[in-house]
Amino acid sequence: MTDIVSVKTPPEAEGVAALAHEIWNKHYVPIIGQEQVDYMLEMFQSASAIMSQIDNGYDYYLVVDQGRRVGYFALVLYPSEASMLLSKIYIHPACQGRGLGKDVLSFAEQQCVAQGLRTLWLTVNRNNTNSIAFYMRMGFVKEAEIVNDIGGGFVMDDYKMVKRIAHPCQAHTVSR
Repeated sequence: MTDIVSVKTPPEAEGVAALAHEIWNKHYVPIIGQEQVDYMLEMFQSASAIMSQIDNGYDYYLVVDQGRRVGYFALVLYPSEASMLLSKIYIHPACQGRGLGKDVLSFAEQQCVAQGLRTLWLTVNRNNTNSIAFYMRMGFVKEAEIVNDIGGGFVMDDYKMVKRIAHPCQAHTVSR
C-alpha cells in the first residue's frame, strides 16, 4: 500500500534530504554529472534548503510504500495563474515501474481539482528521456524549453511540461 505523507518538520526534511542523496546519485549522475549533482543536492535538496522551501510555500510529501520511504515530491500553488507546479517528483530507481509515479500524479491532480486549478506543470531535464516519456504517457505536453543559470557554473537545461486538468463539472456536461 502506498501512503503519501506530508513533510513539515526538520527531522522529516532530513529524511527527505537523505532520500534525495540516494536517488539523485543513482539517477542523475549519468545525466548531469557528479559535480552538478553534488551542487544541486546542497543548494536545493539539503534539509535546510527543504525547510526554507517549506517556509516559502512548498508542500513536500514523502512516498511510503510497504512502510519504506521510496520517493518524495513537492507542490507549489500559483493561484493567480490557476496552476500548480510539481516542483519535485523523485521515486527511487529500484521502485520505479510499480505505479508510484502514477499515484503521485493522481494525488497532484486531485489537489489541483480541490483548489480549482486548471494546469499542473513541471520542469524536466531535456536529457532525462525516461521521465519525459513517462510524463507524456500521463498526458503532459512539452510547452517550452527553459535554461536557468543556477550558479556554481551550472545551468538547468529543461523542458516545461504541462497537463490541463479536467474538473468533474467540466467532464460531465449534459446537453438538453
